Amino acid sequence: MATAKKAAATKAPAKSAATPEVAVKKSVTKVAAAPAATEVAAVKKVATKAAKAAAPVTKPAAGFMKPLTPSKALAAVVGAKPLPRTEVTKKVWVYIKKHKLQDEANKRMINADAKLKEIFKVDQVSMFEMTKLISAHLS
Repeated sequence: MATAKKAAATKAPAKSAATPEVAVKKSVTKVAAAPAATEVAAVKKVATKAAKAAAPVTKPAAGFMKPLTPSKALAAVVGAKPLPRTEVTKKVWVYIKKHKLQDEANKRMINADAKLKEIFKVDQVSMFEMTKLISAHLS
């Protein structure tokens, strides 16, 4: 196979000092092009906002947001009204913090008072076990 010889690259001539007229013309074209670019960007921004507004609203996972009825023991802490799991956990945490039931030495542990002892069945649980124990009291 024969290889083609590349033509020798010629150096670009050295830039000569531009006259003031040429410099002014270049800056005018740059300034004139700038508004067109911003207008295009503004149109794109409006189009994407319209597309987002037209997009259907996604619903959260049904399992998390399904209202569940708490047991009598849990209702003493969070109320008897049906609530999603997430809200039940939030209300239990509000109760724990209000009554200062977090262990001082290890904040991950929760010391059960009389109401929580009915739910947890032990004197102390970790915050990770808590949700598992609470879910047994939701139906």
